[in-house]
Amino acid sequence: MINVLYVDDELHNLNAFKANFRRLFNVYTAESAIEARKVLDGESIDIIISDHLMPVTTGIDFLKSIVRDFPRPVRMLLTGYADANAVSDALNEGLITKCIAKPWVLNDLQNEIEIAYDSIK
Repeated sequence: MINVLYVDDELHNLNAFKANFRRLFNVYTAESAIEARKVLDGESIDIIISDHLMPVTTGIDFLKSIVRDFPRPVRMLLTGYADANAVSDALNEGLITKCIAKPWVLNDLQNEIEIAYDSIK
């Protein structure tokens, strides 16, 4: 089963993600970059999906901070308010493989996760 880590500072988004995907994937959630790092230290994660706008750090900065220590997981950004230049730079630098718009569509996001997993297995 695919191990997915979803990072978002909004608890209702974490709960919605887990409720929708828990039967399809092993879902781990974190309300901050610090919590996410703890999950990564203890679990073998295949896919990381991070919200972009969070209080302490942006999703891009979080994903950038973990690349060296955790190069294997596919990194995706989920956002409704992305700075187009920052997202473009992150894609070009290989920090993220995909930017997904909020609100996400269940079947589309499931498909993106499965495609991403196929690229690393």
